[in-house]
Amino acid sequence: MSAKIHPTSVLSADVELGPDVEIGPYCLIQGKVKIGRGTFIEGHATVGCRSGVLEIGENNHISPGAVIGGPPQDISYKGEPTQLIIGSNNVFREFSTVNIATAKGDGKTEVGNNCYFMAYTHIGHDCKIGNNVVMANDTHLGGHCEIQDNVVIGGVCAFNQFTKVGKNAFVAGSSVVNKDILPFSRAEGKWAVIRATNKVGLLRKGFSKEEVQNIHKAIRIVIMGKGTMDEHIARIQSECTPSPNIDYLIHFIRSSKRGIAIARGVKAEALESSEG
Repeated sequence: MSAKIHPTSVLSADVELGPDVEIGPYCLIQGKVKIGRGTFIEGHATVGCRSGVLEIGENNHISPGAVIGGPPQDISYKGEPTQLIIGSNNVFREFSTVNIATAKGDGKTEVGNNCYFMAYTHIGHDCKIGNNVVMANDTHLGGHCEIQDNVVIGGVCAFNQFTKVGKNAFVAGSSVVNKDILPFSRAEGKWAVIRATNKVGLLRKGFSKEEVQNIHKAIRIVIMGKGTMDEHIARIQSECTPSPNIDYLIHFIRSSKRGIAIARGVKAEALESSEG
């Protein structure tokens, strides 16, 4: 079936539409835009911009008022043909915004598959979003943030540029994140710190009880132990059962550029009390 376009919408000559794409009323789609099969763009959405390159995969849903592929909110941007690449089966709710990249990194803002971005969320330029990510209402990512697979973020959160959140982490609502959040953890606060292991989330995702406890031991060493990160890593390697998840956790710590969000000076009881 060919694409269905409402007569009030405006599409530039460079737009490519796959089969079964539906464009609602009063949309503006401009620039070099490619939209995959089955994607539905509701009314009053703005997709693409004059200078950027936008690729949208299959079966995405873009809600009214969303602005997908607009220019980066960066004063250094001078109209370079940078990109926004979006996978398949994502939902962008009302007035959500996603920007193309600047020329400062690899020139790409990227969103994976099966993500859900609620109303008024913002994904800044050069961000890298994995698969199965959920961002609740009015949460904003500064430029160059990295949100890895299976992360859930509550509403009204703010992320500084270049912050990173590891796989299977949970960030509670109203948090302000300026350092990296460990995978498999739960974080909260202003400034956000890692409070506990995301035990419930891991069990729901099919992790065994033994591996959840193994991960929990490693996270406790980091957030409650004394000493340097190198000393924490040495303890994890000595005290935890080797596994791909432990290897990934160690790699995440070693690769962190902003530092890990740890509550130095907070009593252990305060951290433990946040665990359910």
